[in-house]
Amino acid sequence: MASVYTMEEFMELGNAVPEEALDTIIDAQQPNQCCVLVYTSGTTGNPKGVMLSQDNITWTARFGSQAGDIQPAEVQQEVVVSYLPLSHIAAQIYDLWTGIQWGAQVCFAEPDALKGSLVNTLREVEPTSHMGVPRVWEKIMERIQEVAAQSGFIRRKMLLWAMSVTLEQNLTCPSSDLKPFTTRLADYLVLAKVRQALGFAKCQKNFYGAAPMTAETQHFFLGLNIRLYAGYGLSETSGPHFMSSPNNYRLYSSGKVVPGCRVKLVNEDAEGTGEICLWGRTIFMGYLNMEDKTREAIDKDGWLHTGDVGRLDADGFLYITGRLKELIITAGGENVPPVPIEEAVKMELPIISNAMLIGDQRKFLSMLLTLKCTLDPDTSDPTDNLTEQAVEFCQRVGSKATTVSEVVGKKDEAVYQAIEEGIQRVNMHAAARPYHIQKWAILERDFSISGGELGPTMKLKRLSVLEKYKDIIDCFYQEQTK
Repeated sequence: MASVYTMEEFMELGNAVPEEALDTIIDAQQPNQCCVLVYTSGTTGNPKGVMLSQDNITWTARFGSQAGDIQPAEVQQEVVVSYLPLSHIAAQIYDLWTGIQWGAQVCFAEPDALKGSLVNTLREVEPTSHMGVPRVWEKIMERIQEVAAQSGFIRRKMLLWAMSVTLEQNLTCPSSDLKPFTTRLADYLVLAKVRQALGFAKCQKNFYGAAPMTAETQHFFLGLNIRLYAGYGLSETSGPHFMSSPNNYRLYSSGKVVPGCRVKLVNEDAEGTGEICLWGRTIFMGYLNMEDKTREAIDKDGWLHTGDVGRLDADGFLYITGRLKELIITAGGENVPPVPIEEAVKMELPIISNAMLIGDQRKFLSMLLTLKCTLDPDTSDPTDNLTEQAVEFCQRVGSKATTVSEVVGKKDEAVYQAIEEGIQRVNMHAAARPYHIQKWAILERDFSISGGELGPTMKLKRLSVLEKYKDIIDCFYQEQTK
């Protein structure tokens, strides 16, 4: 192919550029010049062009990665697989700029990585560290569950036993290097083989960011002896402003602030929860041609107001509890963070893929649900076929459904009743009646990037969902009974 170069051919292109011309270009670069323009995902509004300076990129690549325990090549040859869209700052910082900073070996996955080929690349490359958005980790989890469900009785029981004893050990003694004999045996006989099949045999650091991760997913991977390290940041912070690592880890937290950066919480409530504000050399230059939006985001003292809500524990670990723009304020004036309720529903009902709470300026809460289904191997779009886990759920509650259309189109009584009972169990644990889900509907198709409900990092685009399913939502509040 004429447009494809070998590495040798690519390097030869530089021979035609005189050293003097190169020096002139390098000398013209200034730390405060815009280096990268990244557009926000538009999950809570229209996309904005985030201007990141040369200093933003070089400083974050160095100190953000150090906080994640990424090693320079002279200490350890780091190997990573690049597969997420490089239009996203997390992928840029992790795949490109950190690789340049420390001399990492960066292997680019096939274009269809997210359609199923990623695991083949991981097996071939065997990365030393890996980063994925929560939805990618969830898909890996679901695939393992499907394979396990199709395995023989003994193999399936062995996996469940190994994961059970390992999870218990990792939850009760997370920092202990002294593992009981049973745990070491489980890892040797079962779990090491699973990690090798995933391509994680040599992987020491597994990261996630860009969206919240459920407790179920974190527990699942802890059961495989894979600890997932969270990072927290925004496009406006050049990627990570908080990092977890083998030396700084606490389950469910987003890690500690990167050394050299600062954090404060404003408008804290009685429980110490407030808006997260950030300061440091990670903070962006401003939004392209949007000075008013820049002034809204960065105050006169240089603090970035993230719009995210969280708390800090006594040791400085950050816990994200929600987002101001996502906060639902009911017609009765109740402030309801949607994510904890959505995650509780997904935990209670393993057939549910996505759950979105609705109720802003409404008299009560309602919810849109989608079912777990397989993905088209060519397009990665959701199909009509339920996953093995979803089919198991149906069988367990007395349904023979194997497709979404069988459940939704025929209003499968057994499945609908089981979901109603699960939602009532979630309601029983709610703080008060205004937090109860009173109506819900199952959509005919799971959320996807192509459908417009998810952003490039699989984040839920709430405004798009509200607009796309407006008719269904309006019916919740027009009818008196479901």
